[in-house]
Amino acid sequence: MSSAGAETPQAADTPTAIDLAEVALSVARVGAEVAAASQAEVRADTATRFTKSSDTDLVTRADRAAEDAIRQALLVARPTDRFLGEESATAQAGGLADGSDILWVVDPIDGTTNYVYGQPDWAISVAATRHGASLAAAVVAPILGLEYRASLHGGATRNGVALKLGAPPPLGRALVATGFGYDPGRRGRQGAVAAAMLPQVRDLRRRGAAALDFCFVADGSADAYYEAGPQWWDFAAGSLVASEAGAAVLTQPLGASASTGSHGWFLVAAAPPLFDGLLEVLMGLGAADG
Repeated sequence: MSSAGAETPQAADTPTAIDLAEVALSVARVGAEVAAASQAEVRADTATRFTKSSDTDLVTRADRAAEDAIRQALLVARPTDRFLGEESATAQAGGLADGSDILWVVDPIDGTTNYVYGQPDWAISVAATRHGASLAAAVVAPILGLEYRASLHGGATRNGVALKLGAPPPLGRALVATGFGYDPGRRGRQGAVAAAMLPQVRDLRRRGAAALDFCFVADGSADAYYEAGPQWWDFAAGSLVASEAGAAVLTQPLGASASTGSHGWFLVAAAPPLFDGLLEVLMGLGAADG
């Protein structure tokens, strides 16, 4: 006998966004445990580190081990779903039939450079997506002791406490987070944009982890965030945390560039109306040009 207003249980193959958020947090914790246990070794042993797109774009054995651990945990929890990890870089069937339209998008260590240098600003980013849109997300930063979780239309939390943005400051008093790409030409253009932004805001912060930058907007540790060049796995989880906390979020794909040789995304997040003023300035400075 059910009480009035009780929800009908969902079928196993039709999870709610809240169900998926629980899975996202669970598997992100698995990845965080693997990565945290390996950080001292990676910092001490250069043989555990490699480069990818450029000499400054690092990947480690821990990135790959954490991604493998997350994928194995998802195989248990959601065996028919698909998987896209930064290190595998290809969407794969979860292990059984491809009957599921849910794709898990994972960055096993967002902020690998921070991780290698022993800095605390790195996180595991896990998002459940459908048709390119994030349904559920978890971002776990074990050294900072932070766990963010969000579900579409279900809100966002930090360490279990609901997040809700208040009125933002004007642009001139806004603390704005940003990031820089790995290609030297792109970094030069981004540096010029940052230099032009500095006189117009309270200050800039560059932490080196897009997932955390979105989450810091969500919890008020920064007023806004922008960056050109991150990939889907960098923001699939964090952008949902920010939007569910009340931020306006732009995720706009960039075209291929002759100078960078790759695609990426232009990202902006801030509570309205700060978002509109910031976006206008950024577009005027060419920040979306990649």
